[in-house]
Amino acid sequence: MRIGIAYDLKPKAALAGLPDDAFEEYDGEETVTFLAAALGSLGHQAVLLGGGRGFLERLQGEPVDLVWNLAEGCGGRCREAHIPAILEFLGVPYTHSDPLTLAATLDKAVAKRLVSQAGVATPPFTVAHTRGDISAAARLPGPLFVKPLDEGSSKGIRGNPICRNRGELEERVGWLLAIYGRPVLIESFVSGREITVGVIGNRVSDGGQGPALLGVMEVLPRGGCDPDFVYSLEVKRDFANRVSYKAPPDLPHSQLLRVEEAALAAYEALECRDVARIDFRLGEDGVPYFLEANPLPGLNPKTGDLPILARLMGIEHGELIRRILEAALGRLERASTRLAAVPEAAVAAGRI
Repeated sequence: MRIGIAYDLKPKAALAGLPDDAFEEYDGEETVTFLAAALGSLGHQAVLLGGGRGFLERLQGEPVDLVWNLAEGCGGRCREAHIPAILEFLGVPYTHSDPLTLAATLDKAVAKRLVSQAGVATPPFTVAHTRGDISAAARLPGPLFVKPLDEGSSKGIRGNPICRNRGELEERVGWLLAIYGRPVLIESFVSGREITVGVIGNRVSDGGQGPALLGVMEVLPRGGCDPDFVYSLEVKRDFANRVSYKAPPDLPHSQLLRVEEAALAAYEALECRDVARIDFRLGEDGVPYFLEANPLPGLNPKTGDLPILARLMGIEHGELIRRILEAALGRLERASTRLAAVPEAAVAAGRI
């Protein structure tokens, strides 16, 4: 197959007037190179389509059978939905979740509401659109954790985002609103272990065999056990020196099972497709608290949490790519069969 890769690349230099993590979610050229090589090793031809305003023109000039979507988009909480929406409009099949799921998961408050309705615990929260909204946080059990509402890759989670009094909260929220110009999520901080879960697959109704666990991984600070450890931007940028990863984590079987069940429930509630990474804090009460979901997880085999998790579980990068692709193709085959059956059913019913 000719598989187009949709992606956004980090600029080679910081842009004036923007924070230095403004494009933290964007991929480096290395990630795209590794993905293209993995697809090539599976017998496919990779076509680099990029993203942004030129994506549509490049797609029209380079017809493909499938688009592998890595694109983060630009502008607002629906930015990750831009490329998939274009592809759906054109009838071009693609990997990963659909526009609705990508928009819902990027807005962390929307995602938390959806998973909590499915019975998955999440820390109490509120959203601040202005400094005046901070008063609503008074009802939340402290301390409080503050981060941009609709960003990823730990953008804006810098220094110490844990606020233990009103003054710290006002300062942190005001800084985020001023620097990033986006709403701010304020939630009760869960003191405990940092856990992430990889999930691959699709619901049976979508042509899959049901979502399956890739594995559960704990992110541990190298300085020793710290229940207030935060996987911040600075930590991620220096992960080799500041954290270690363990998959599966040292947890009692019953607790590990509880994390796995919560991850699968969140994946289903958000209607993720093909692959996603689900983040939790394992509270001191033993409850896995949902933080957020990433249906476009980083795929750099050296730095991406999902490939690191997979490798610790004995799954190399090429095999990880094969499994994601296989999940997408199974889903697309089912959708194609279902669409082909619609005219036949309509004829039989005398409608056309």
